[in-house]
Amino acid sequence: MINMKTNLYSLEGKVLKQIELPKVFSLSFREDLIKRAVLSDESRLFQPKGNYVWAGMQTSAKYRGRKEMYGAIKNMGIPHLPREVQPKGNFGRVRKVPSSVKGRRAHPPKVEKKLVENVNKKEYLLALGSAVASSAVKDLVKFRCPISFENLPLVLDNSFENIKKTKEVLSVLSALKCSDWVLSSKKKGSKSALIIVSGGNILKAARNISSVDVVDVSSLTVKHFAPGTKFGRLVIYTENSLKMIQERVNA
Repeated sequence: MINMKTNLYSLEGKVLKQIELPKVFSLSFREDLIKRAVLSDESRLFQPKGNYVWAGMQTSAKYRGRKEMYGAIKNMGIPHLPREVQPKGNFGRVRKVPSSVKGRRAHPPKVEKKLVENVNKKEYLLALGSAVASSAVKDLVKFRCPISFENLPLVLDNSFENIKKTKEVLSVLSALKCSDWVLSSKKKGSKSALIIVSGGNILKAARNISSVDVVDVSSLTVKHFAPGTKFGRLVIYTENSLKMIQERVNA
């Protein structure tokens, strides 16, 4: 059972008061829905591929394997494959077929192939709500974050959104006793904390920390909570974003 109250922290890491969590945090953790939604988000980032229709076919080579053709390849001990046309009836190099040098590809990428895996809107919003609720479950967060917190999720005062410098963001993370973990994750190339805000200068200040993702509520996706379908990411909210998160899930 998730506690529907959490602490509101100042930028110095001190508890200001207790606040009530939105109803979205009472949703159950649905691993199947979250994974499906993350795969859908990732599929939208795929680069569409295609091929030039005449690739490997713009050559003088032609098939002369029929016995009735003029200059047919018969009784010569060579494969009956398309060969370049050369002067005086000589046979050139094999072209066009996939097994030849500079020949066409056997199975090139298809432009019409559907890369995006769509999810129903209600199903996606339910997955998003479940992902939000999972950020308050200590047993899930502790597998990825080595720091134990008294209450989850972490909620900061709205003044956090007005920070303009990266070093100020790191000082706030240091006050929350998670700056060392964030920096070590940066060296490993893995994701650490997710910061959710309603807007402000923090969107530019925190984006310079490679292991940290900062996003406003309107741009929030399930992939932010579980990159690579790996759950238990530490999420830091501002008080304003916490008020807007319920509207985002009910959109």
